[in-house]
Amino acid sequence: MSTARPTASTLTSAPSGTRVAVVAARFNADIVQRLTDSCLKRLASLNVTQTQLVHVPGAFELPSACAMLARTRKFDAIIALGCVIRGDTPHFEYVAGSCASGLMQLGVIEAMPVIFGVLTVNTHEQAVARAGGEHGEVHGAVHGDAGISAAEAAVEMVLLRKGIGDRR
Repeated sequence: MSTARPTASTLTSAPSGTRVAVVAARFNADIVQRLTDSCLKRLASLNVTQTQLVHVPGAFELPSACAMLARTRKFDAIIALGCVIRGDTPHFEYVAGSCASGLMQLGVIEAMPVIFGVLTVNTHEQAVARAGGEHGEVHGAVHGDAGISAAEAAVEMVLLRKGIGDRR
């Protein structure tokens, strides 16, 4: 696993009128709520005032819900938030892999930013750390907040899209 992190975001503001849908899984709700709260807070700090929050049962349902929202053409970006914690069965691989693949394919097919804000971790402790944690740290390693990262990725991709002349 890579420990290299992207450099800190220099984003200051989203384009005026940016519309973002946030789709949050209810499974592992304590973690996903933290991600959702930090994501929405960061979007607001980037002047994204048009957001819609949708909840789905779990990470496996994220791609289909995101597809429904993408096809409305009402949003400039969609952020999928969830948390899949490894267990003793192969269920983790099926859910995490299907979710990641579905979201990636959706972004390519719809030619729109679909942000993968789904934690795929081995333990609940790792999930807490990636969702801001106790000062964003676990065992001395800073992991940050994946909700904030997802918000920033969405705005960066909206800026890219507008910069290359996509009028959507």
